[in-house]
Amino acid sequence: MAIIEKKCWPEYFEKVLQGTRTFDVRLDDFEVKAGDTFVLREYDHTRKRYTGRSIAKKVGYVMKFKPYAIPLYLEEDIEKEGLQIISLLDKKNEP
Repeated sequence: MAIIEKKCWPEYFEKVLQGTRTFDVRLDDFEVKAGDTFVLREYDHTRKRYTGRSIAKKVGYVMKFKPYAIPLYLEEDIEKEGLQIISLLDKKNEP
């Protein structure tokens, strides 16, 4: 299993830390698979430096896709509306 480290902006890092953000969206420019360890390192993009905080999470599921290759949506609809990634939790894990 691999350990992957990535930058994470403070507003997103805090949500992961609180447990309310249970997903991540990234360009598919690196290899990651279920079981890997995903380390988010908080990065202050306004000051262009790391804050020193980090959090490690186990990768559960990886969905790779190209938005314009999904036959469910028209390219112009994606351009207009964008896409959503929706995390689904068990009812017992409700916030």
